[in-house]
Amino acid sequence: MPRSDNSTNPGWTILFMAWLLALASSLGSLFFSEIMQFAPCLLCWYQRIFLFPLVFVFTTALFCFDKSVVRYALPLAGAGWLVALYHNLLVYGVIPESIRPCSQGISCTEKYIDLFGFLTIPMLSFLAFSIILVLLLILNRRLVR
Repeated sequence: MPRSDNSTNPGWTILFMAWLLALASSLGSLFFSEIMQFAPCLLCWYQRIFLFPLVFVFTTALFCFDKSVVRYALPLAGAGWLVALYHNLLVYGVIPESIRPCSQGISCTEKYIDLFGFLTIPMLSFLAFSIILVLLLILNRRLVR
């Protein structure tokens, strides 16, 4: 029986892009904390909890092109997106001081980098989770057809 080449499947390419983004985001997160010595805050840790497993979920799904990957990855990406959104609302002062979770230890509003006046580490996380969510929704739509 001939083996099908999953790399020609457009769904596989979308999944590969999601994996690549999750991997790059995970490595970037580790670079900031381990190489640049930027201490992660509480919300950064929560975002890592949702991001790091995505690398393994996507890796596993790429080998056999598991069509149920959306079912496993979407809750992780969605929860990470919500934490990243909340983190950005804190950084940009939308959420008041009284309900900030990082009252002790590392501040959740510390801006270690600020590129172009808006690109902070929490914003990078928010963008990564947003793109992963969009890719998963596109993948789900293609698989339903």
